Amino acid sequence: MAGPAVALLILFIVVPVILAFVLAFTNARLISPRPATFVGLHNFANLFSDPVFWASLRNTFYFAIVVVPIQAGLALVLALLVNAKVRGTNFFRTVYFVPVVTSMVVVSLLWRFLYQKDGLLNALISAVHPSYAPIDWLNDPRTAMPAIIVMSIWQAVGFHMIIWLSGLQTIPAELYEAGDLDGAVGWKRFRYITWPSLLATRTFILITITIAALSLFTQISVMTQGGPLDSTTTVVYMAVRTGYQQLATGYASAISLVFFVLVLIVSGVQRFLTREKD
Repeated sequence: MAGPAVALLILFIVVPVILAFVLAFTNARLISPRPATFVGLHNFANLFSDPVFWASLRNTFYFAIVVVPIQAGLALVLALLVNAKVRGTNFFRTVYFVPVVTSMVVVSLLWRFLYQKDGLLNALISAVHPSYAPIDWLNDPRTAMPAIIVMSIWQAVGFHMIIWLSGLQTIPAELYEAGDLDGAVGWKRFRYITWPSLLATRTFILITITIAALSLFTQISVMTQGGPLDSTTTVVYMAVRTGYQQLATGYASAISLVFFVLVLIVSGVQRFLTREKD
């Protein structure tokens, strides 16, 4: 019964991973009459001396450092609001979750139009501030990445709100009743009951948001193509561009391998810091 699923996992996950490890040490090209040859650590030496790689690494970590705490915190606030026993919570849950089920490509295209110099965002700001000079948000190195950050948080916050909400609804009501008897209300109720009870949930959310942030690609590909001046190029986008546009499969595999190690280290550190302490 598990045979078809195992075969697909091997074909689409195990085999590509093994190929990436092997090709990273060769000069393989996507389309080339010459067979790939072993070059050792040559790809990695070129990678670590490539200024575009270091720029993409800075952009990736900049995106992750900003998105992870803001998105997780905002999702928690929304989850606490929709978890309240008031009328209309189902409506707000649906509204907050709609961007999640919308294709990221569609969302990126819509926000690209919003960010244009004659787009809706500049029109709204001009209506409030008549002397405002419109900005071409995605074509300015100072505003391109923050613009993508805002859009990415808006699109994904609903998904993590649902996860926080599921965690909130597993907290036994008896804990809150005991807290009420001990005078734990308001902030104390959240600090001493809600937050400790969400340990497993917040660990899962932090790790998933971090991995998704480090894997930033679709928004970049649709909205900026890594520009302007590589101010939005990320490690994943650089790997895809190198492999499919520049046809340097071996070099792209080296980038992917470095990215894999980085994600593994970040996830391990995060898991260690959020572990349950005795």
